Amino acid sequence: MSIKALVWDVDDTLFDYTGADRAGMRGHLAAEGLLDAYETVEQALARWREITDAQWARFAAGESDWQGQRRDRVRAFLGEPLGDAEADGWFERYAGHYEAAWALFPDTLPALDALAASHRHAILSNSSFHNQDRKLRVLGVRDRFETVLCAAELGVSKPAVAAFHAACDALGLPPHQVAYVGDHPEIDGLGAADAGMLSIWIDRGGAHAAPESGPRGPHRIASLAELPVILGADTRFGAPSTFR
Repeated sequence: MSIKALVWDVDDTLFDYTGADRAGMRGHLAAEGLLDAYETVEQALARWREITDAQWARFAAGESDWQGQRRDRVRAFLGEPLGDAEADGWFERYAGHYEAAWALFPDTLPALDALAASHRHAILSNSSFHNQDRKLRVLGVRDRFETVLCAAELGVSKPAVAAFHAACDALGLPPHQVAYVGDHPEIDGLGAADAGMLSIWIDRGGAHAAPESGPRGPHRIASLAELPVILGADTRFGAPSTFR
């Protein structure tokens, strides 16, 4: 049965989150006079990313709320027991630098254009609706998607099957008629496959090892330009790809 809709991840799938985060934090640390606390800029950026990943994992597990994970990222990075207002202020100053660097990947708009007439489109993100809806509007692509679903409002996060099924339910389609496109091999790739969707994992830099997935695991691609071929072929267990 043919794929009728695509559900998309946002960060590091459509939107260059890593690039914007690195550029934003670099500018923020310089403005805050904090670069001297590290031997190199790369060391500071790596520390911020490590803390971000850890706090996002806590948020996804329900151990922290949306604002709380932001405050905890700041406190862990600075190593100071800041009050909520201080932590919020620091994060908002960082966000200004980060948002100034927002950009879609070069292959995003061509892929959305190529699939606009043939498939319906939606978003499923482990973020918050306010955050991702605003981001998509600033980037000029919000109208490409019927609905935007996020973990903060759903109360369940990827890779839980229930999160993916919520997106299918919002589209009124069974999972086997929906494809999911995301950048994380386990959270997106295996999660969508476990939910019975056509799972497509974009690994732009080839930095990840393929997950242990068996025949129903994700299709691994290096560019969104590969999507029309996969969806046109509609072979759920072995669509052609330029990257293996």
